[in-house]
Amino acid sequence: MSLLAGLTPQILAVLWLGAFVGAIAAGGAGFAFALAASAIWLHALSPLHTTMLAVVCATLIHTTLVWPMRRQIDWGRLRPFALGGVIGVPIGVAALAHADLGAIKLAIGAFLLVYGLYALAAPRLPALRHGGRMADGTVGLLGGVLGGLAGYSGVLPTIWTQLRGWPKETARGVYQPFILIANVVTIALLGFVAVDAFGLLLLALALPPLALGTWLGWRLYGRLDDKAFRRMMGAVLAASGATLLF
Repeated sequence: MSLLAGLTPQILAVLWLGAFVGAIAAGGAGFAFALAASAIWLHALSPLHTTMLAVVCATLIHTTLVWPMRRQIDWGRLRPFALGGVIGVPIGVAALAHADLGAIKLAIGAFLLVYGLYALAAPRLPALRHGGRMADGTVGLLGGVLGGLAGYSGVLPTIWTQLRGWPKETARGVYQPFILIANVVTIALLGFVAVDAFGLLLLALALPPLALGTWLGWRLYGRLDDKAFRRMMGAVLAASGATLLF
């Protein structure tokens, strides 16, 4: 009864809304669950419970979505990103005690907002053909560092795969498995920061809207061609940047 006493209608509504909106973003675009859901959850949930829910729910979503797109995963393209990410996550975790996370969030937010608006307005994005696997691995390493620092592992790989000019299936077949790998490594290093009885209750209650949002987002993704997908990515990136700034 004490657990249910702490579950007010406001908390339940915010929990469901955050899970649903974040899952639609992740199901449709393949990333940005933590950014979208946390922006809503922090209005009613504690930072510790928000962090736990964001990490665990995002891992569940990406585990679920990687399976139906398993044939689109190009392991040759993914490998340098994954290797860089596995190296980068521990660096980010080690830097947690010394980093100014507020300044990092503002910098990432400004970058995402500007880039997202540019991606929406530009007739086409420039295609970067140089650097090869070394450049891909470097982006993966930087993504891993951001993942270990603040859970934003997918930001740079997502943008990079767009700038590579890869079709939507190829791009998502790289950055979504990368996010899953980075999340698993982050959880292994940090553990669950708020695994208490109330946190587990919140996680259980978040599962239905999480499943519904993921399904709707995945259906939306299937209806988009490459041009529409690029525009949706620009909108999600701009909105993600705005959630960090405001």
